[in-house]
Order: sequence, then structure tokens, then C-alpha cells
Amino acid sequence: MKINLINKSGHPAPAYETDRSAGMDLRAVTDQPITLDPMQRAVVKTGLYIELPVGYEAQVRTRSGLAAKHGITVLNAPGTIDADYRGEIGVILVNLSDSAFTLNHGDRIAQLVIAKHERAQWSLTESLSETDRGSGGFGSTGVK
Repeated sequence: MKINLINKSGHPAPAYETDRSAGMDLRAVTDQPITLDPMQRAVVKTGLYIELPVGYEAQVRTRSGLAAKHGITVLNAPGTIDADYRGEIGVILVNLSDSAFTLNHGDRIAQLVIAKHERAQWSLTESLSETDRGSGGFGSTGVK
């Protein structure tokens, strides 16, 4: 699939790092380092603008290494970029660790996954089909 991209980042276009990668890394575009103190959040720009086909979204996801090693995550993960959005891609990052973390221009800050989606049409009803699970949720199946 081809997707129109405007790249004002000064970095190469996002690319898949391996043959089986689902996501492409997004890089920070900033004039100066951004320090996130514990529990602080910021919208970090990427310098990228995309034009997705109808029926697709771009999902902005946390990079596992940043989360595991530094407690840095995408606050609204996955963030959704809709097919009709034409603005600059920004990533909402939050520092969930107990230490400050500094981002620099060009740092890989998130992943972008392109995904097909459906549009639902509601069918109003007074009842739903029965299942073994029923209304059990939020841990109803246990942890072991």
C-alpha cells in the first residue's frame, strides 16, 4: 500500500526495521531537549504528515524498550490517526518512572502501525445473545 507522506523531520521516512515488523519508528523533532519529569507528559512532534486511504488508521504505540527501561509510554496508547487528519503527527508521551528522562531531536519515541478498520452500524435491540462468560469482566477469568 502506498501512503502519501510529507516529511519535514530532517530524518529518513519511517521504515520497517525487519521483514516482519508491524510498526515503524517515529522520531522526535525538537529544537532543544525535552525533559519529562516523573508523571509529566508532553506532545512531541515528529515533522510527519500523512494521507491515509479511507478504511485505514495509523496507530501510535509505545516502544517497548522505552517503557521497560525508562517508564516512557504513549499516554493514549494506541493513539489513532484518522484517514481525514492532515496535521503533523504528535506523540503524547508520559514519564511513569521515578526519574527524569530527556528526549533529544531524532530519538525514536514511538511506533506507527497502519491498520485496516471497519465502520460499524448500530442495530438497536432489547437483548443480546447468551454466552458462558456473560457480563463477567475486569479479571473475571482469574490470573492463573
